[in-house]
Amino acid sequence: MKITQLVSGLKLPLSNEENDFVKKYGNSVRLYSLGEHAQWVAQNLVRKGVYSISNDNNTLVKQVHDNIP
Repeated sequence: MKITQLVSGLKLPLSNEENDFVKKYGNSVRLYSLGEHAQWVAQNLVRKGVYSISNDNNTLVKQVHDNIP
């Protein structure tokens, strides 16, 4: 790893499918509006810390990070 990579911050690796999901749904999305496959992608994004589940357990909320599109 180079010094410039450390200074600029580490990027969160997202697959093309995950990146498309983030671009499509933006800052928040209702879980009941997602299909089965989209829920699976959303679950992976929650594991990676891109989204978190709201207190009502029905909404995903995008976390504020500089390295997420």
